[in-house]
Amino acid sequence: MSAPTDVMVAEPQAPDPAPAAPARDERWLRAGKLAVRWIAAILGAMIIFSVLVSFQGANPLEVFADMWVSTFQRPRSLTEIFIRMAPITLAALAVVLPARAGMMNVGGEGQVIVGAVGAAGVGLAFDQTLPGGLVMVLMAVGAIVAGAAWAGIAALLRLVFNVNEAVTTLLLNFVALDLLLFLIYQPWRESAAAQPSTREVAVAAQLPTLGSTGVTVGIIVAVAAVIVLGWALTRTRWGYRLGVVGGNPEAARRAAMPVTMLLLSALLVGGALAGLAGWIELSAVELKLRPGFGTQIGYIGFLASWLARHRPLPVLVASFVLAALSVAADSLQLDSGLPASTINILTALLLVAVLGWTTMKGKKT
Repeated sequence: MSAPTDVMVAEPQAPDPAPAAPARDERWLRAGKLAVRWIAAILGAMIIFSVLVSFQGANPLEVFADMWVSTFQRPRSLTEIFIRMAPITLAALAVVLPARAGMMNVGGEGQVIVGAVGAAGVGLAFDQTLPGGLVMVLMAVGAIVAGAAWAGIAALLRLVFNVNEAVTTLLLNFVALDLLLFLIYQPWRESAAAQPSTREVAVAAQLPTLGSTGVTVGIIVAVAAVIVLGWALTRTRWGYRLGVVGGNPEAARRAAMPVTMLLLSALLVGGALAGLAGWIELSAVELKLRPGFGTQIGYIGFLASWLARHRPLPVLVASFVLAALSVAADSLQLDSGLPASTINILTALLLVAVLGWTTMKGKKT
């Protein structure tokens, strides 16, 4: 009987060590590179805008100087920036939240309008009989319910009939505008002899200002909404699950997560935030419904969300920038003799430059 042959047994190998965290110097280097890309993108947009402005016969340096002085060195302009910033911030959050769940809400414009309609309906019904503070709260609730219900239409079409929410929310913007026009031309019109609009809400139901600044408490509502949403998305199970659904819906289903309810909640809460923006615009700025009410707030909020990479806290910065640009349009018209719409070119150039350049080159940062 032959002796057993020796069997070579491979020794178990230790697993590969986990990759070390990047050194602090490397992180600073990456942050520096990203900052340089942002600066280069903004400067590139301003150079292109300068060339376009020079073709109109204006001096680009004088144009930028006039925009800076009129926008940031006049108290009234700063007040106007914060007033415009509040609804834009809320409209941006209406995009941020569905984006976390992998959806695209392009219907902020319509949700803002319908939210204002809900607030106006409550205000017109009760502002002559109930205390102003109570009417204010009821108007906010009406705006939240109306905005959420309007977004809920798109949510149901997505969940029941699998219709893309980007299409439905966009098309519902035009339906919301038709609803607004019907109301101010027919049942809610203040007077047949006057321009089509509702009457103004009572002074007691209008949003108060912060001391003598002229800035309304709407900015506090907007900042509070940013903080709460940022906390909810990063510190709660609901926010974690929304991120899972947005990253991998199939994995979420296999993990027995309520995907349908999560998607529905994202759009409903997003619509509620946009409706709240409509209430602030009505109670702090417009004071009544009229043709062109809240023009472009939803679309500007959409841009602010993209500029902030769909993150709540950076939305404040993006909203401030876009609000400042809208205020700067007055300077272009009054000081430089250029059409106010010229500011749209600068806005578009900045967005394209920042979103294109910093995203394309900054994916690894």
